[in-house]
Amino acid sequence: MSGHGQVQFRDIVKMHGDFAALKDVSFEIKPGEFFALLGPSGSGKSTTLRILAGLDAPTRGRVFIDGKDVTSTDARDRDIAMVFQSYALYPHMTVAENISFPLEMANMPKTEIAIAVKDAARKVRIDHLLDRKPGQLSGGQQQRCALARAIVRKARLFLLDEPLSNLDAKLRLETRAELKKLQRSLGVTAVYVTHDQEEAMTLADRMAVFMAGEIQQVGTPAEVSRRPNSTDIAGFIGNPPMNLVPSRFVNGDVVIAGHRFKTTMQAGGERDVVAGIRPGAFRMASSGLSAKVELVEDLGDTAVLDLDCAGTLLRVRVSDENVPREGDTISIAARPQDIHLFDPATGKRL
Repeated sequence: MSGHGQVQFRDIVKMHGDFAALKDVSFEIKPGEFFALLGPSGSGKSTTLRILAGLDAPTRGRVFIDGKDVTSTDARDRDIAMVFQSYALYPHMTVAENISFPLEMANMPKTEIAIAVKDAARKVRIDHLLDRKPGQLSGGQQQRCALARAIVRKARLFLLDEPLSNLDAKLRLETRAELKKLQRSLGVTAVYVTHDQEEAMTLADRMAVFMAGEIQQVGTPAEVSRRPNSTDIAGFIGNPPMNLVPSRFVNGDVVIAGHRFKTTMQAGGERDVVAGIRPGAFRMASSGLSAKVELVEDLGDTAVLDLDCAGTLLRVRVSDENVPREGDTISIAARPQDIHLFDPATGKRL
């Protein structure tokens, strides 16, 4: 029954009339991996999940699960469990009945169902709520009920579509940590759709970043964060996101607001570039780029500064020890390895 949960998308195209919702999407998910599909709304991540689930058919391309072509396989024959943002619980049934529903559909013997339901409910800590109706549960408990219903099927693939977006911030953080532990303990492959990059960065082993129907980058959260391969991704990932400054590259240096920063690019000549520097990669220095502090946003352990450098605006994150005051003039520096260079025409990393 249980496989390994390996997934391959090969050249998937999805058209809605003339509109391409997905353009040549290819990626692979390894067995047991927590894989996030991250992107702004309308970027194609939910369409990708629906195609993987068999709820939508691709216009072109093939989908493989554990090496088997399932492109035209029915959703219920794909050995997949789905958890949606809306939980989709049956209001007239108890928690136990909601969890056991997939097993009854599969004609499992009643005694086995009871054991499986208890076991799944215990894993998500709602075994004391089995007699309640969904209407008597909090949002977080409903979410766990939906997870238990997915667990009970012992599917090889878990598909999660923005499952935490209905929860309040504190509960979201708690449930996020639980979800990761749960996925590890079950040893299942999880495919997780979200527009929340912090969620993707903390949960995912690897992620695919979607922009306008295409995957722009696949990698671990650290790889995507450290080496974004386009200005789109650089501007989307990170909080606050990377500073992207039109500037001039001159013989290995980049000139920002009249100040030369060393880069790791060993190239001669001159050209226009977009320089990318993360807010946390700048440091205050005795000499460097002169900047006027326009605004200080105090976040407790760090502060974010809005700086005006001769008309160029930069956002810089500093630790709480040395926060300047609004109106101060400071100097900032950055290490060569923290300066990313992009092509102004294509947006691609140089």
